[in-house]
Amino acid sequence: MIAIPEFPDSVPVSFDMSEELIEIFKTLPDGISEFSFSGLYLFRNRYNYRLSMNRGTLIIFGEREGRKFFMTPAGLPEPEVLFSLLETCSLWKLIPVSVVDKGRDFFSLLEREKGLSIQEDRNNFDYLYHRRELADLPGKAFHKKKNRVNAFTSAYPHITSEPLSRENIRAAREVLDAWAEGQENPLSTDYNSAVEALSLVGDFGLKGFLVYAGDKPAAWCISEFMVQGTMAVVHFEKARIDMPGAFQYINYAFARSLSESVLFINREQDLGDEGMRQAKMTYRPCGFVKKFKIESR
Repeated sequence: MIAIPEFPDSVPVSFDMSEELIEIFKTLPDGISEFSFSGLYLFRNRYNYRLSMNRGTLIIFGEREGRKFFMTPAGLPEPEVLFSLLETCSLWKLIPVSVVDKGRDFFSLLEREKGLSIQEDRNNFDYLYHRRELADLPGKAFHKKKNRVNAFTSAYPHITSEPLSRENIRAAREVLDAWAEGQENPLSTDYNSAVEALSLVGDFGLKGFLVYAGDKPAAWCISEFMVQGTMAVVHFEKARIDMPGAFQYINYAFARSLSESVLFINREQDLGDEGMRQAKMTYRPCGFVKKFKIESR
């Protein structure tokens, strides 16, 4: 196991840190989709993630397009450490509601002394849905979604599903590659992370769900449970774009596969993409996992 060093030292995210990080993340109350071991590990290269500790409090460093940022998923480091971080990083991102509530005095101090104010980060809000609604698609609000599901089941009468496993990863990869053919630049998407996620199904709490239409793999998703098992977070969802209704069906079938103890499905953020925002809103979210940010420059 690689120990996470004390600030200002840091180390890259590695496979050997899984046990320590899982222990930290499993206690978090907010259900932020990025704050899991898989969320860090699978995107470690895209964001150049590094980790540090400050007296038991985790600090995550990252960089995207030349902009340095940091995150504090499990509480506030010491004030002098935070002031130092805000000097070297231009963005403090994905601040959870629980951290905002506990740190109100510090955030007031920061605004008074540095003129830095905390803001809602709407583009990174996770979308929350009642599992029961996605499983039933009830009433007029979900009429179009239900029609898409029905069209898929009519076109492919023999539909089966099974958990993702080492034995059917090749079938899931077939779906992923078919999906990628419809993307303008697959390598700019989450394609590489999805490939690696498929190889890790069964590890770190990642669960997969695969749908076949006849003998042809049609769609799959990978999720994990958060907030004491009451929330299923969908990290990846892929379907063949040449099979109309496949995306709606995997969403519906996955929700139906979950136990009654799962109250919510978290379908992550829209990243400010208007098309994605519209698509997520059509499923009638019951709320959001809010995240906040502070921009220092």
